[in-house]
Amino acid sequence: MHDTASVFIELGGVLFCLGIIGHVAARIGISPIPFYLVTGLAFGKGGLLPLGASEEFIRTGAEIGVVLLLLTLGLEYTADELIHGLRRQAAAGGLDLVLNAAPGVAAALLLGWGARAAVVMGGVTAISSSGIIAKVLGDLGRLGNRETPVVLSVLVLEDLAMAVYLPIVAALLAHQTVARGSVTLAVALGALVTVLVLALRHSATITLLVFNPKSDRNDEILLLRALGLALLVAGVAQRLQVSAAVGAFLVGIALSGPVAHSAGEVLTPLRDLFAAVFFVFFGLQTDPSAIPPVLGVASLLAVAGIVTKVATGWWAARRAGIGTLGRFRAGSALVARGEFSIVIAGLAVAAGVNPKLGPLAAAYVLLMAVIGPLAARFVEPVTRAGMRRCKPATAASGGPGARPGVDARLGEDGLVAAPRDGTDPLPHADPAPHADA
Repeated sequence: MHDTASVFIELGGVLFCLGIIGHVAARIGISPIPFYLVTGLAFGKGGLLPLGASEEFIRTGAEIGVVLLLLTLGLEYTADELIHGLRRQAAAGGLDLVLNAAPGVAAALLLGWGARAAVVMGGVTAISSSGIIAKVLGDLGRLGNRETPVVLSVLVLEDLAMAVYLPIVAALLAHQTVARGSVTLAVALGALVTVLVLALRHSATITLLVFNPKSDRNDEILLLRALGLALLVAGVAQRLQVSAAVGAFLVGIALSGPVAHSAGEVLTPLRDLFAAVFFVFFGLQTDPSAIPPVLGVASLLAVAGIVTKVATGWWAARRAGIGTLGRFRAGSALVARGEFSIVIAGLAVAAGVNPKLGPLAAAYVLLMAVIGPLAARFVEPVTRAGMRRCKPATAASGGPGARPGVDARLGEDGLVAAPRDGTDPLPHADPAPHADA
């Protein structure tokens, strides 16, 4: 049992270091997430300064961080937008799961780990990190971009698929009978449908539970009720084998009108604090000494994962009528892997599937968690540079199928009559300027 003073000292030191690191990242204009992850490695088992007293608190704080990230992300959108996006992007969600599960399944089979390990590794490589992506989109100011609803639709479809996948994997690893596994799956699906119906059909009632729009704003009451409701729903969802992230996201979707805007304002500082703790804890779980032996295979999986996620996002954004820059931004935003992949690998390690599976999954996820934010940050200047190089050749030849007087009106995002600044905020978004659509 650690004394309170030790917990305060360790936690204070970690948070102060994160503050300095975040300041440096802001000065050089990139997301602080990769630095937070590396900090976690330094403070984890086998690191330079391993933590002991505060690890349990950081573990709980990390779970709260995921809930807050998804809650505030859900506050940005309405139930109608969610349903429209899910219907339109169902095909993209299916393609995403198939393309991105394939490298993990192939790797496990080629390494001779067997069918159970293949099912687990398929899940590890297929699912993007909602927590990391939510943070990156906020850091880069892309919540109002035209491609962001596409990204969110794919993420929600992944999370909904997890509600089906996790009970199946748990039953498979526990060698449950078909009957018992079917009961577990039925409970999970029933809970998921219930949460969806409450969020989409009773949004006004849920909003009143948090705060009455006719009353004077009280930030204290608003914060306590919004956070309490999100944690309550997330906990119930987790207990029923449904993702806590899905529960928190749907609470955010259910809140509407001025209450959603006010809740976002009061929750943002708390979200930033616990999100940083989440990324540190992610690094804490990885033993640096276990990475080198599996780094080669993890790197190959990372390359395959980048290609398949960018392809998925590009195709989904193209179907939504979004131009070139937005397509590549959508693809790069989906690259990061994170909390779900670690959870899936943890189930397999606990079941004794293969001793090498845990280190491989940890190395892969760490690579993707670092590469994802960097790819999202630098994809736009790289894409712009490539487009500028292609333009002179296209202009000189007239381009394939060029139509005088028509193609001249195309913006660099490929949208006819697009504004020169490329902005096209969502209907619900604030009228403040956003990045290119």
